[in-house]
Amino acid sequence: MAAAPVWSVDPRTGKQREQVAIEATAEAVDAAVRAAHAARGALADRTVRAAFLRTAADRLQAAADRLVETADAESALGPARLTGELARTCYQLRAFADIVDEGAFLDVIINHPDGTATPPIPDLRRYKVPLGVVAVYSASNFPFAFSVAGGDTASALAAGCPVVVKAHPDHPALSEQVAAVLREAAAEHGIPEGAIGLVHGFEAGVELVRHPLVAAAGFTGSVRGGRALFDAAAARPVPIPFHGELGSLNPVLVTEAAAAERAEAIGTGLAGSMTLGVGQFCVKPGLVLAPTGAAGDRLVKSLTEAVGGAGAGVLLDHRMRDNFLSGIAERAGLPDVETPVTPGAGGEHTVSPGFLTVPAEKLTAEGAYDLLLEECFGPVTVVARYEDDAEAHTVLSRLPGNLTATVHLSTQEAAGEGRGAEILAELTPLAGRVLVNGWPTGVAVAPAQHHGGPYPATTSTSTSVGGTAIERWMRPVAYQGAPEALLPSELRDDNPLGLPRRFDGRLER
Repeated sequence: MAAAPVWSVDPRTGKQREQVAIEATAEAVDAAVRAAHAARGALADRTVRAAFLRTAADRLQAAADRLVETADAESALGPARLTGELARTCYQLRAFADIVDEGAFLDVIINHPDGTATPPIPDLRRYKVPLGVVAVYSASNFPFAFSVAGGDTASALAAGCPVVVKAHPDHPALSEQVAAVLREAAAEHGIPEGAIGLVHGFEAGVELVRHPLVAAAGFTGSVRGGRALFDAAAARPVPIPFHGELGSLNPVLVTEAAAAERAEAIGTGLAGSMTLGVGQFCVKPGLVLAPTGAAGDRLVKSLTEAVGGAGAGVLLDHRMRDNFLSGIAERAGLPDVETPVTPGAGGEHTVSPGFLTVPAEKLTAEGAYDLLLEECFGPVTVVARYEDDAEAHTVLSRLPGNLTATVHLSTQEAAGEGRGAEILAELTPLAGRVLVNGWPTGVAVAPAQHHGGPYPATTSTSTSVGGTAIERWMRPVAYQGAPEALLPSELRDDNPLGLPRRFDGRLER
């Protein structure tokens, strides 16, 4: 049977734009993985890796007009949003180049023999080495930052791992273009193009995670798709790490004092966050616990006005649009659920934003209302009105793991009066990033960032954003009693590479 064609589709019209590739067969996946495996040696030199990452960023920026045009045609996210996302992607590549240059990510630790210790310590030298070929599964909602040149790819290449990317079907033409840019940058530094593999097709994604030469995988997408790949990774004869970001409700708790102090500002901020990018951010606030009473009413009124004034938008593809509409209908059909602004079809190819309200009491016990505790991808949120702190606590205690959890406190609560610290401690087990008086949309690329969380938000404890994302693609190895002349340069006493390290208990920079 001939391989199926891969088409680029315009989500604004639902029409095919062009055929850009064919779905990869098992043989094609095998060839891509073997080419990546053969390229490992070319990535061994840290200086070369760092230079390659910077060149990749430069070349992506130079091609920005062409790339943004293609990305907009395939995603309908708009040139302004996509230009910013490409800039973030380039910044991320350069940030990882800086990390590679610094070398602290190698985590070098040297212990000389100590016969006085109990038990005695032999000569031990430890650092981290790359795992090998990394499979990267692109996300639909970030065609630059979580795709071919996104965080998984950048961090894997920085670690010294070649990648094979499974392109997302929503932006196949852009994927081909970005891969070509990365390969041009690689060639400039003597790195074979096989270091950046690209395959298309659902079956190709399954073959990829099962390939014996794939050493780890990174995924951003749905719970259903991510869990299937996670299970496949675990079921291999040799299981591999699978770092999956699967979904998140991103709860927000608004205290009664905060609502009394600034209900209108909170309502307006919530509207901006939940409708940003047509509600297609993985950190969109999907559940908001707001108090009953006059202050909570003011918040809902402000939210109603702000969301009601937001225009319709195009989702990334028509399948997502169908799922959004059916999900809204099912949720809005529950008893006691109201729609102050009804989300739904804004037109033949668009959706309009809105939100639902429900008494928080309905969410305190298992039942049909559990549907409201599941992520609904698109411009909608659920506002649960709670009667007291105990009711809000009960709802929070029923939530699964999340990428983020947010609390809005009053000025006095933020200063340490009241339950502020207690609420922060209550939210900490729920999420990988806990926000105070902010909104979760907007994930800064910074060394201290953590973009992950308890399952089902992610399948591991790692982050996919920020400098420590590189740790996912490395493993520690210790040498005991190895003669100095045989050791890697990174572990020699004279430190010829000038690496930060811990040397006999002392931190050396």
